[in-house]
Amino acid sequence: MNYLNMKRRHTLQYLLPVIALLVTAASCKVGQAYKRPEVPLPQEFRAVATADTSSIADVEWKQFFTDPALQSLISKGVSYNYDLQIALKRVAASEQTLKQAKLLQLPQLSFSVTGQTTNPSNNSLNGLSIGSFIKKQHVEDFNAAFNLTWEADIWGKIRRQQEATMAGYLQTYEASKAVQTQIVSNIAQGYYNLLMLDEQLNIAKKNLALTDSTLRFTQLQRNAGEVTTLAVQQVEAQKQSTALLIPQLEQNIAIQENALSILTGSLPAAVERGKGLFSSDVPQWLTPGIPSAILSRRPDVRAKEMELITANAKAGIAQANMYPSLSITAQGGLNSYLANNWFNIPASLFGTLLGNVTQPVFQQRRLKTELETARIQREQSVLEFRQSVLTAIGEVSDALVATEKLKEQKTIAAGQADTLQLAIKNARLLFKSGMANYIEVLSAQSNVLQSELNLANIHRLQLSAAVDLYRSLGGGWK
Repeated sequence: MNYLNMKRRHTLQYLLPVIALLVTAASCKVGQAYKRPEVPLPQEFRAVATADTSSIADVEWKQFFTDPALQSLISKGVSYNYDLQIALKRVAASEQTLKQAKLLQLPQLSFSVTGQTTNPSNNSLNGLSIGSFIKKQHVEDFNAAFNLTWEADIWGKIRRQQEATMAGYLQTYEASKAVQTQIVSNIAQGYYNLLMLDEQLNIAKKNLALTDSTLRFTQLQRNAGEVTTLAVQQVEAQKQSTALLIPQLEQNIAIQENALSILTGSLPAAVERGKGLFSSDVPQWLTPGIPSAILSRRPDVRAKEMELITANAKAGIAQANMYPSLSITAQGGLNSYLANNWFNIPASLFGTLLGNVTQPVFQQRRLKTELETARIQREQSVLEFRQSVLTAIGEVSDALVATEKLKEQKTIAAGQADTLQLAIKNARLLFKSGMANYIEVLSAQSNVLQSELNLANIHRLQLSAAVDLYRSLGGGWK
């Protein structure tokens, strides 16, 4: 026991100055502490009369989208979309890195057992010394030891590494939420586009039947000598133009169904519909909230900020690499040159302690280059963060303008469609009574077809604008 106590006192004699140095340097931390850069933000969004703190981004997607068929598609997309699953795997991998980073300040400890034999030349100094000392031509060495290595975090390099790892984890997490918001938006957009195509197909079929009726009446008039063959050919050409729309729309419907199936992680197949296009009402409570909330609500903006925090931490790491580093290595265990007394305690006990201070002097400008590069990358990340905020504000403003102006367009388009419906009725009546020619009927039928197709498209654009506003505000990941 006296032997062990002497060893402990001897070790502490060397450890005390090192501990004092660590306590003195523990508060040192190079690099800039992260501070969110100033971002120019308006008090309210463009085209919004008054600012309101409530926002549709806080609403869960199941409450925002009320169509059961659409809810089912989105639920499948959130569960099975491959892009989202890949993003979640990135989060899981980043989480493992984060767990490892939390232990960076702890020492590394390993255990090793070695056996070694050396046969030096009999004519060498080592061979002559061994032969005269232990009367053998070879020397053996048996070692069983714990090996400890620890680097003191004097300049905060390890803490900066932990900051960078945490920010990297949060970046992948926010990126996964951004993927989900995009998937929810894409599914909703595709679904509403599918409803529009269905409606346009019905319009085309209805107008085809109307044109077919006009063609039969024109043929009767030709047989009666009231119109020429040219009139029949013109009406027939109009019928063929309308008929051409049907396979085109059916093709687009199949393609849109395939796209929706892929978004939900399914093989291409037919997609179930719920409400019709005009039964899908545009939400009237499209409150955007205040612009500053974009910084916390929108996942892609948050991901960019996490990227900036990572860049800031890496700049601190690069700066810390230019300062002295202190590392301590220790080894202790059992050592003997004879196997039969290897475990003879305390005689076989040994211990070593090494403190090492390393100051980089000339590294071919590598460290300075890494520091300057890290600082430039931090400045680049600041610009990218500001750009992401600007883009987000612009997307919200675009969606708000579209929402407002599409209301006006729909009112005009609906009035136009009603007017043309009356016009075609009058044109057909006048044509049958001989007071209008076939050209006027064809023109009226063509106009009403285009107006109804346009009205369906405008209603779909209204629904799409609402989805765009919801996504651009950061909604869809809850």
